[in-house]
Formats: sequence, structure tokens, C-alpha cells
Amino acid sequence: MSIRHAILALLSERPKYGLQLQREFESSTGEVWPLNIGQVYTTLQRLERDGLVESDDAESEGPQRAFISRHGIDRALVMAEHSAGHDVAAARRTRIKVLSRSVCRGFRCTM
Repeated sequence: MSIRHAILALLSERPKYGLQLQREFESSTGEVWPLNIGQVYTTLQRLERDGLVESDDAESEGPQRAFISRHGIDRALVMAEHSAGHDVAAARRTRIKVLSRSVCRGFRCTM
């Protein structure tokens, strides 16, 4: 697992601030893999550059939340299906979970 993929997976749940991403990443790894906040923001910038993530209005002051883009959702689905391997039922459940989160929790997806 890479930091990039982990952050994308965390953002598939709901929009989050960088500090939230850092804390949830460390929590999910049992705090065995410490993550520098600089790594989080550098990774978010790269994900945004690649069209996988978008952020709140750049002109507003203060912290900005990152959220997954439509392209990012597609990428998260591919990653989930790949991790499910040949288990078609697990891949289908994961696809439904990711898609329902993106619709039901009010994500601002670019479609």
C-alpha cells in the first residue's frame, strides 16, 4: 500500500482535512507507520494535479477539505476490485460501497 492509495481510500469515505487524513492513516496502521503532515499535503497536491482529488475553494482562507473527484472514484474502484482478486462477489460489494458513499454522503464529484 502506498500513501497515495491510502489517502485516496480515506477520501472515498468522505471529504477530509489534511490533519484528519494524517490521523486516520496513522490509526489504520496501528500508529506503526507515522505520517508527516508534509507528506499528506504533498500527496494531496499530486493527487489533485492528477485529477483524482479536488479541494474546497482555493480563494477561501483557512484549511481546505479535500474530496475525491469522479476520476478518483473510478481509480478507487479499480484498486478495490484488484484487491478483491477473483472474488467477484467481494468486488461487487466494494464497488457498491464506494459508489454509494460518493452519492449518499453528498460528495461533490465532477461527473
